[in-house]
Amino acid sequence: MQPNPDLAGRVYQSTEPYLVGREKLREFATAVGATHPAHHHVASAQALGYRDIIAPPTFAVVVAQRAEAAYVTDQTSGIDFTRVVHAAQAFTHHRPIVAGDLLATELTVGPITTRSGLSLVTTVVDIIDDVGAPVAQVTSQLAVRGEGS
Repeated sequence: MQPNPDLAGRVYQSTEPYLVGREKLREFATAVGATHPAHHHVASAQALGYRDIIAPPTFAVVVAQRAEAAYVTDQTSGIDFTRVVHAAQAFTHHRPIVAGDLLATELTVGPITTRSGLSLVTTVVDIIDDVGAPVAQVTSQLAVRGEGS
């Protein structure tokens, strides 16, 4: 089965907001080796002008992957996740993600191209806060191996 090219351009809205937890940020920062004190200590983040600890830049992937799950698990997508490899990822940040943020997403399925049994699917996830202001955009490219590949 190959990804359904008819879904290019389709938009998936988040069904519930994502509440950014302080401990989740600390755990993520530790896991990726982000040692800046603003990722771990409230006072350090506040000294830089933030209301709470800030996320390492790549934390946006946690929120984006929740949005991608809506597309990948859509029965009409034609994607078998066991055949997916992450091919590329890019982040555009409008502001840091901060503990306490309530974030929503909108995923847009980009181009889907298939050659020699390998499909490349681009997704763009826009992350906004609870007042609708942009926080980040995560662009991913998924490589989906076809049957027999």
